[in-house]
Amino acid sequence: MNKDKVQKYFIGSVGLILLVFIIGLQSFTKQNKEPQLKGGEPMELYSNAFTQEEFIPDKYSCRGQDINPELHWENVPEGTKSFALSIKDPDAPIGTFVHWLVYDMDKDTHHIPEDTVPGKQVKNNFGKEAYGGPCPPSGIHRYYFRLHALDVESLGHISSMDEFDKKVEEHTIARAELMGKFEKK
Repeated sequence: MNKDKVQKYFIGSVGLILLVFIIGLQSFTKQNKEPQLKGGEPMELYSNAFTQEEFIPDKYSCRGQDINPELHWENVPEGTKSFALSIKDPDAPIGTFVHWLVYDMDKDTHHIPEDTVPGKQVKNNFGKEAYGGPCPPSGIHRYYFRLHALDVESLGHISSMDEFDKKVEEHTIARAELMGKFEKK
């Protein structure tokens, strides 16, 4: 073999070894980042007040008592250290309207009773650190209740809606969603 062929063979072999190593490393990293679900089921969010894509009762809106509905969840992934919850209306005339942001909910919590505060709150689009129920100006709006399983016990102090979204996204290992509708009559 001449020197040029040996050099090409060596460079090709090193390149192939590096490629196999990188692919293996990516596969290992991906496997270790996937949440380990109990029973292999995705996390699910429910309410006894309404079901998926159904109407939210007046009681939980500006027409009623304006209190949060009961929520419960199951199939929490292993490694969950806390939860965060958001309720948002993407159909608002101003763009997505934030109704409630809650974080640092204990990892052993799997239920939020009606009219309770399960963690720290962030100021919403109503300008308050509290639940603000559906109150659309007109038409039917969708309200997305999103529960996030997080890989940290605490997100620290959060002072804005944008900061909530950023920190929650950085630490989410699983999420569940429940969508309810509301129409102001």
